[in-house]
Amino acid sequence: MSKSNPYSHLTAKERKYISFPCKILLDKNLIVGKTLDFGCGFGKDVEVLKMKGYDVSGYDPHYFPINLEDDYDTIICFYVLNVLESEEQVNVLMDISERLKIGGKAYFAVRRDVKYQGFRTHKLHQIQTFQTNVKLPFKSVFVNDFCEIYEFQHYTYLHQGNEAISPFLSIDEKREPIVETATVFSFYDKFPVSKGHALIVPKRVVSDYFELTSREQIACWIVVNRVKEILQQKFNPDGFNIGINVGETAGQTIPHVHIHIIPRYKEDVPNPRGGIRGVIPCKKEY
Repeated sequence: MSKSNPYSHLTAKERKYISFPCKILLDKNLIVGKTLDFGCGFGKDVEVLKMKGYDVSGYDPHYFPINLEDDYDTIICFYVLNVLESEEQVNVLMDISERLKIGGKAYFAVRRDVKYQGFRTHKLHQIQTFQTNVKLPFKSVFVNDFCEIYEFQHYTYLHQGNEAISPFLSIDEKREPIVETATVFSFYDKFPVSKGHALIVPKRVVSDYFELTSREQIACWIVVNRVKEILQQKFNPDGFNIGINVGETAGQTIPHVHIHIIPRYKEDVPNPRGGIRGVIPCKKEY
């Protein structure tokens, strides 16, 4: 259900058969292992997949509001993004990336026949609902005039060992992913300052934070907020330091923008007063 439009779930259809995207993935043998149908609507695909012997669960914030506590080998998400505005699309991408096992795959089906984007009166329910076209920077495994299916894997897994993609992804760097969006990824620091130390990185390789577009900067901070929530739940720290090194003089050693989010714990240092002012130790106290 969309926050900006509480009636977005009314676009879900009651069907007697599996959906077209689900049939395509079945034909291609792409649904494997423990599977989640994210935004399953009335759950027909889940029902059919279970009958075929698949280990599958359905989640929908309106129709099947289960607690998502497991990680999954395969996650399917059909026609959900088309009824959400951009901020909510980002939240779905982060939700799914968080629940996907390392090496697992998620499949996003989006409509290709939305002619009029924006709010419109639903023919059946006579209520304002939202629809939009969606393009994702992921591998496309199927497309026709009506539907496109994208395949997603964690950025750190998909490009591990490819320094041309990012200096963070050199062959000896194993990065445990946290969450990501279409333009930003995050992972745990290889040499953590504290338990849960995480990095948030834009996918476009830029050295200087101030050379990012405003849209990229906003995307980074959206991920910072989500990562903070995850770290709080997982490690229960007592505080956080958040910072960016810009340039060698400021201590930057990797020429790809990254935001540090460092959990802090009571008595982890004798005197935490001053926080990030400690980058120049003699100026920390004031």
